[in-house]
Amino acid sequence: MAAAFAAGAEAIEAFSDLNKLVQASEQWPSEKRILAGERGGQRVDGFDLGNSPRDHSPERTAGRRLFMSTTNGTRCLERIQAVPLVMTAALTTRRAVVDKLLAKQPETVWLVGSGWEGTNSLEDTVCAGAIIHSLMAKTGHSFVDCTDNDSAVAAVALYDQWKDRMLELMHVATHGQRLLRLNNTADLEYCAQLDVMDIVPEQESPGVLINP
Repeated sequence: MAAAFAAGAEAIEAFSDLNKLVQASEQWPSEKRILAGERGGQRVDGFDLGNSPRDHSPERTAGRRLFMSTTNGTRCLERIQAVPLVMTAALTTRRAVVDKLLAKQPETVWLVGSGWEGTNSLEDTVCAGAIIHSLMAKTGHSFVDCTDNDSAVAAVALYDQWKDRMLELMHVATHGQRLLRLNNTADLEYCAQLDVMDIVPEQESPGVLINP
């Protein structure tokens, strides 16, 4: 999502259901919309794009609205869309996310990993750990000060263990293994980068994200 906004996307609408996505997209002129559908790491037949951040360029994406559905991420967003503030995060945007959290000072922050078909995923957990680690470093807070569950502590421990070998962790993760079987090493290399974008997508209305 951050990559799409970096390429100039107007907004992103997230869907768990592909049929609802197609119906909603038809309300927009064809030259102003992009259908992005991914299942199992591959582009859905008949869609313009899959879920690769490398698919986006200003020529392809600028000024267009993304109608997006993924195996896990957009389903997760649908389940939490009623909360007061929703932001999406990645390793690539970690610093920007931390800066925005410190600026907004929310009383409670939930770091929600989309996982893989209902199970844990290493890439989500290490990203959460990277965010918490940076928050503690910038505020001087301890685990006791700023975390309220063991999962947060475990996420930071995972990040500490792998922070200098992030791409190696991506190769170990089960989703990384799926992409490697598809000969997709470039996406893993892209997603293993830390703090390379200053974009934090935020939910403007249920299911609709913007780059504020």
